[in-house]
Amino acid sequence: MPEGQGGASPVTRNLKIASSYPVNVPVLGENIEYLTQRASEASMGTLKFRIFNPGELVGTLEILDAVSSGKVEMGYSAAGFWKGKLPAAPLFATVPFGPDATEYLAWLLAGDGMALYQEMYDRAGYEVKVLLCAMIPPETSGWFADPIHTPEDLKGLKMRFYGLGGNVMNKLGVAVSLIPGAEVYQDLEKGVINATEYSMPVIDEKLEIYKLVKYNYFPGWHQQATTFELLVHKKVWESLHPTQQLILEMACRDTIVQSLATSEARQADVMLRNRNERGVEIMDWSPEMLDTFRAAWEEVVEEEKSSDPFFAKVWDNFSAFREKYRIWGSRAYLPR
Repeated sequence: MPEGQGGASPVTRNLKIASSYPVNVPVLGENIEYLTQRASEASMGTLKFRIFNPGELVGTLEILDAVSSGKVEMGYSAAGFWKGKLPAAPLFATVPFGPDATEYLAWLLAGDGMALYQEMYDRAGYEVKVLLCAMIPPETSGWFADPIHTPEDLKGLKMRFYGLGGNVMNKLGVAVSLIPGAEVYQDLEKGVINATEYSMPVIDEKLEIYKLVKYNYFPGWHQQATTFELLVHKKVWESLHPTQQLILEMACRDTIVQSLATSEARQADVMLRNRNERGVEIMDWSPEMLDTFRAAWEEVVEEEKSSDPFFAKVWDNFSAFREKYRIWGSRAYLPR
């Protein structure tokens, strides 16, 4: 019987967590601090955590491999970072023109989403247990040095972009790179990139993007809701006492609620500061530009489905859920 399981009382565990986000970043960094604090308190101190910022233990893009190999017990990240290794991974992080937070949670937690999420890692041989541990509402869809009126204005841009939305921008002539948040400002300043998306206004404010580029576009068609994962090395997960496993699961659910509530509450004040004090132009995509992004996205989906059978499996399940959900979702809510 693995240590700490069975009828015996839980033993104290000291667990290292490699984070994709510095703990001083609003919401994104706060999430993992909140989660670990709640889990530690609920376990009466039998779960103890040490959080490592990006690069302190491993780099952002190395977290999945580090947890799977046992180099670190846990990782806090987002599945979109693994796009190069696992083509379907971004579907569990955010979907262009996809669901809002409540619909996404419905598929993940009450549909087949989390089972498919774990299956993805298992099929690829990663020794990890995945827990959904946070979620945020829509992001902005980018910061630009000049207004974007037509698809032609995108061609030749060098832009930081996350997830499958990056494939869309590539189709429209943008040179896309996935730069960790800590490097966005310096790369904008040096001209390595000349446009970027990163996150919600309160998080982009921390990066001080507004100092370098002034046109901030909405809506975030590429990220209407974004999830974050807690990866646990499988043997570590199996060695935890059942009550410790349950506490981690419950702390993750608690953090989902906390991250959504705090995110929704904070954005307006930042947008007002940007507009009134910093000279930021808050822009809305025209219907024509949104149609352009959507058409490119539909091409990306077909390409990804044809090149990766597991992507097709996840997409078909996700789409079937959304089609049925639409019977309810299209009627139940007032228009915003």
